[in-house]
Amino acid sequence: MVDQVEARLKEIIQQIATDRRAEVLEMETMPDHVHLLVEVDPQYGIHKLIKAIKGASSRALRSEFPHLKSRLPTLWTNSYFVSTVGGAPLEVIKQYIENQKNV
Repeated sequence: MVDQVEARLKEIIQQIATDRRAEVLEMETMPDHVHLLVEVDPQYGIHKLIKAIKGASSRALRSEFPHLKSRLPTLWTNSYFVSTVGGAPLEVIKQYIENQKNV
């Protein structure tokens, strides 16, 4: 069941990003959070993308997987961490995200 939820979450995130003209460069899901490396138009804003991802994924996942309704009133908290990586080698950032499941 966890693998199904994880796979569906990744699909939803990818679809939201595509709809918002953002590109998911790397993604790794953890039991209680998600690591994303995304490229988003600064005029659109990362905050709008995160809000869209959290809202759509919470609604869809809780609808498709009823056992998730027994968790918090919503699937996500209001908090998130964002950092820019301008100038950093993207391959290093991608590798860091990929390795999060092994930590």
